Amino acid sequence: MASSADSLRFKIFAAADGFGEPLKDAVVAHLRAHSSVAQVVDLGIDKYYSAAAAVARSVTSSSSSSDPDPALEARGVVVCGTGAGVTIFANKYPGVYATHCGSVADAVNTRSINACNVLALSGMATPPDAAAAIADAWLATPFRAPCPASGDAPWTEEFQQFFDAAPQEMASIPAPAADSTCAICCLRKGMEFEPVDIMPGGEMRIVRESPTSAYVRFKAGSVEPAHHHTFGHDLVVIKGKKKVWNLTKKEDYHLVDGDFLFTPAGDVHRVKYLEDTEFFIRWDGRWDIFLDEDLEAARNAINDELGAVAANDK
Repeated sequence: MASSADSLRFKIFAAADGFGEPLKDAVVAHLRAHSSVAQVVDLGIDKYYSAAAAVARSVTSSSSSSDPDPALEARGVVVCGTGAGVTIFANKYPGVYATHCGSVADAVNTRSINACNVLALSGMATPPDAAAAIADAWLATPFRAPCPASGDAPWTEEFQQFFDAAPQEMASIPAPAADSTCAICCLRKGMEFEPVDIMPGGEMRIVRESPTSAYVRFKAGSVEPAHHHTFGHDLVVIKGKKKVWNLTKKEDYHLVDGDFLFTPAGDVHRVKYLEDTEFFIRWDGRWDIFLDEDLEAARNAINDELGAVAANDK
């Protein structure tokens, strides 16, 4: 951790959802004129969880670069309607410490105490001039600095000892100990899966009914033929790689570890598993599935598309 922000320049990644876009644009313009900011990378707008993930990944990859510039610190700015959603999703990434700040005091406190490297703002509650002042304070305040939480006085020796250990302790939190009693880890180890008969290569374990949650896994090369459900479902990839075609919306998505996808009720979708893949899925109501094509037709459609892509790449 740097002892002073004065000697640092910053590379800042910014993104927002639709509710936060106007404030994000104003903050980006302000930061591009800031004397301590070397570069602002505007990652645009997306759903709040995707926008937060894009910034978090960028901050993490820049900070862990094999040849980082010690005078250039990677930071992030994320904006949604309330600032809460982007904070939650950004903090899912190791090495990212995101805080929603509604005031200059919040920004100074979280930099001093938490070494916050991703600033979250509310597009609905924070006006542009206030956001600019918050961003300025967030950039100017080094870790351990006197702040409103310390009465603007230097931290006591007791707190200094806490700060000495805090960065290492925070960085180690995502890695569970071998004897962890985490409920999710124990649940995963004790699961008994049942084959998904109409989807060869797939297994599912329903862990809660109506609203329903399930843990699902598919072997590499497996295909889900085009199908739909009477429910919309949220999906988070635990590990692996898959491609989803939403045939109703004429969109496709490449999903890897940590990616989220919502598929609305009734949308016809087809899936190809490119690696052994496990994911968590949640929906309202009981399980149902309606096939819109058979397995052979699905494989033919996927092979045709992949063949066309390969031909275009030549």
